[in-house]
Amino acid sequence: MSILDLFSLDGKTALVVGGGRGIGASLARALAEAGAHVAVADIDRSTAGETAETLRAAGGDSLAMQVDVTSGTEADRIVNEVVSAWGKLDIAVNSAGISIQSRAEEMTEEVWDRVVNVNLKGIYACTRAEGEAMLAAGTGSIVNVASISGQIVNRPQRHAQYNAAKAGVIQYSRTCAAEWADRGVRVNTISPGHTVSPMTAPTVDEMEPTWVSNTPMGRLGQPEDLQGAVVYLASAASSYVTGHDLVVDGGYTIW
Repeated sequence: MSILDLFSLDGKTALVVGGGRGIGASLARALAEAGAHVAVADIDRSTAGETAETLRAAGGDSLAMQVDVTSGTEADRIVNEVVSAWGKLDIAVNSAGISIQSRAEEMTEEVWDRVVNVNLKGIYACTRAEGEAMLAAGTGSIVNVASISGQIVNRPQRHAQYNAAKAGVIQYSRTCAAEWADRGVRVNTISPGHTVSPMTAPTVDEMEPTWVSNTPMGRLGQPEDLQGAVVYLASAASSYVTGHDLVVDGGYTIW
């Protein structure tokens, strides 16, 4: 097997949660280009459909579905739909997330719950459902999208609840990796740095100068900057990698 063959996803089936736009849509395209059949799930059924149609137009096989990631029942449903359609689930990428700016002392319980429910409970619900299917098959790779905010306190934004949730994503994923390693299922995370996406759009104009000046590579990330990372972690190229947090941040966290 050549080194390039290790990165191939030919014949694999993948589920990308939060794949309707931004980072998730970019990761879905990467998996499809590497050869996988890709199911796209999103809270917005129309954007999931747009991503799936783009993948089909490029010659891939894709499904679209709606999901509320905060519901374990919904997570079970989409995993079952993938297995029913293609017979198995080899790869899962969980990228659904939201961010709300709020100073810690002013944060309401409603804001805390909304962000933590999507960013952390959603990862739990989807990872558990995906892991159950993969454990039954004895193989699989799960990639959860975390953030450098799970490791450091970013500035100048104020979102303690987001930081806490993303730290939880990293540690929860490591724990699942430890529990499932001897049963053939790998779990890793990707931690993007400051990346241009619909989620960052409301604040990017205000915060870009600070973000860029603190990034050694001198620019913001693009969703495409994460494509190589997800293919690596999804493929046989990373067959001995589990419980790892792969940081893709232009060097932001080394200063």
